[in-house]
Amino acid sequence: MSSVASNSAEPVIRCENVFKIFGDNAKRMLQESGGVVDAAKFQENGCIVGVNNASFEVHQGELLIIMGLSGSGKSTLLRCISRLTQSTAGNIYIDGEDITSLNNRKLIQLRRNKMGMVFQSFALLPHKTVLENIAFPLQVKGVSTQDSIKRASEMVELVSLSGRENYFPRELSGGQQQRVGIARSLAIEPDIWFLDEPFSALDPLIRKEMQDEFLRLQGVLSKTILFVTHDFDEALRLADRIAIMKDGIIEQLDTPANIVLNPATEYVRKFTEEVPREKVLKIESVMDPVDTTAGATDLQVSKDAVIETVAELILTAGKPVSVVDSTGEVVGTVHASKVVNVLFGGRSAQQAGTPL
Repeated sequence: MSSVASNSAEPVIRCENVFKIFGDNAKRMLQESGGVVDAAKFQENGCIVGVNNASFEVHQGELLIIMGLSGSGKSTLLRCISRLTQSTAGNIYIDGEDITSLNNRKLIQLRRNKMGMVFQSFALLPHKTVLENIAFPLQVKGVSTQDSIKRASEMVELVSLSGRENYFPRELSGGQQQRVGIARSLAIEPDIWFLDEPFSALDPLIRKEMQDEFLRLQGVLSKTILFVTHDFDEALRLADRIAIMKDGIIEQLDTPANIVLNPATEYVRKFTEEVPREKVLKIESVMDPVDTTAGATDLQVSKDAVIETVAELILTAGKPVSVVDSTGEVVGTVHASKVVNVLFGGRSAQQAGTPL
């Protein structure tokens, strides 16, 4: 997960009261509704509500995952923000500029220079090699063949496809094809990265590998990312924040831990009720203040580490373990008993409404 910029900074993306309603009467009905949209009434009048009054911000370096069941509006919202679909009402700002009013020329320029997109369909050009596929968007922008191939070669190395530069898509596995798609979208050095179910066509093992690769890339590149998925485990693993949608409405937008521990609606609660807390809680949430008398081990864990990933180390340490921040400074101590409580006692405590 990325290190997100302070919320005081200007957001990279800002959505204000965004609606997308499909149907001939959409704009008229929206005006008559006064912005209070009843999806069932709209449907009775031949309109389908895709996005219903979405307002939120995404900051520099943040990875926001938009998720929900099929038909919840998650892909429609992503397409509105990238303006692959024109919203019915509302404002969408990219770096402070309202893109809903851009003409086609400016919109194309924005996409070419600021946006990278990866979809479930790999959409590789079958007659071009890996290198040529990655270089293609650069050549469309007018970059010379020599420079575009050089940049594409760097991207091949970044996504660990060295040695396969001259393969054609049909000679690659599904995971390798998806890596080419990712490399191609990154070749233009986008400020904003849109990913719509990028790993859902892959089998579970390759999907896990691609998630690992994605986390590695984000650790290196710190892109501002909107990522659509229906897989909650994937969202928990990757996201800085998660937006859960239902019938076009964002039910809750929050950190993974708060989504699980403090669901805002009954729908979110049901959506998350089976999620083990050790998958979302970070060490910071269970650490104690620094205790110099406790005789901590020489072992250290990051305050941002998810409990599940370091539980075994802490439980077998024999003594409290020091907790450090990103600079390596000790900021707390974590005791095995706290981890045991999360792993084995947390579920009943959560259901009873008692604190850790």
